[in-house]
Amino acid sequence: MASEKVLTFTDDNFEAAVLQSDVPVLVDFWATWCAPCKAIAPLIDTIADEYDGKIKVGKVNVDDNPGTPGKYGVRGIPTVILIKDGKVVDQVVGAVPKAQLEALIKKAV
Repeated sequence: MASEKVLTFTDDNFEAAVLQSDVPVLVDFWATWCAPCKAIAPLIDTIADEYDGKIKVGKVNVDDNPGTPGKYGVRGIPTVILIKDGKVVDQVVGAVPKAQLEALIKKAV
């Protein structure tokens, strides 16, 4: 079951929701046909719940929103990018363990 705390980011709302956010934002670039994306989806949900109030967590569907992944050089999915103050802090590619996502978040929190 998807967490209500995982937001949906699009090419249209990315600047306002992510780049202008006053808290760090964890962005999961994914697609419906991507098996590894489905594999990490429960981790993304858990992180959204556990870090509620400290960071925003959201997803960008790369098929529906091709502009944003292109701007960030997303070539493989899932790609998870941490953005703080409008700038990329770090990113990971692939279905990574929760500990690796938490290490990413700790770079900005």
